[in-house]
Amino acid sequence: MTAYPDTSFLVSVYLTDAHSSEADQLMFEYRASLVLTPLHELEFSNAVELAVFRRAITATQATKARADFEQDVAHWTLHPLPVNTFARAVTLARRHTARRGTRSLDILHVAAALTLGAEAFLTFDHRQHRLAKAEGLRAFPK
Repeated sequence: MTAYPDTSFLVSVYLTDAHSSEADQLMFEYRASLVLTPLHELEFSNAVELAVFRRAITATQATKARADFEQDVAHWTLHPLPVNTFARAVTLARRHTARRGTRSLDILHVAAALTLGAEAFLTFDHRQHRLAKAEGLRAFPK
């Protein structure tokens, strides 16, 4: 089963937080079937740098997290975002945002997962989890 991880999931894998244990278990299960895009690289890099800015981690920890992520990405295929991803995201925004309060990047991740044919969506973001489920993806963790 192909799985699309969002940034909250990836951060929990590569930095230690309250969800890291669960993220590690899911990563073990889905590592071989992850669908990633350049959006993941951008969002992960930004999340790590924001953690340094907020003094949640040190620059040394950030360097290690980035290196670990880049080492893993080298073994995965980065899929370009299909051109229809943004049109699908607009449709999702119109269909769900007024009820669910979803943010643009959350919608873009779900739209990317759908257009790339992912079957599962890995996230610790509750709004994104509900959106992914509403669109027929198997969202984890439950």
